[in-house]
Amino acid sequence: MIKKPSRNKLRRDKHKRIRRKVNGTRETPRLCVYKSLNHIYAQIIDDQNGVTLAAASTLDKDLSDLPSKTNIEAAKEVGKRIAAKAQEKGITKVVFDRSGYKYHGRVAALADAAREQGLQF
Repeated sequence: MIKKPSRNKLRRDKHKRIRRKVNGTRETPRLCVYKSLNHIYAQIIDDQNGVTLAAASTLDKDLSDLPSKTNIEAAKEVGKRIAAKAQEKGITKVVFDRSGYKYHGRVAALADAAREQGLQF
């Protein structure tokens, strides 16, 4: 019997294909999203220099008062935080990297909240 690959393995393979095409530069860094069962994370990355320029997640101390760290409202808060941190550093335009996840639910909520705060992608 042939063993079917896990959903996470399929997602990681999709992420590798996406990363061949999506690169962040100093002018337009990459906004990378990762979600686990318990938290959601966002980073703005300059791939040319291999540097994380800004990061936000539900683990941040200022988001500790959220009732749930796994729902869409938490993802919206992380999107707002990452956009605010990006604008503090003078970043207005990014390339969105959904890391192989469907653009749906928490990922879409994070992206929409970041757009509402002024990030362009």
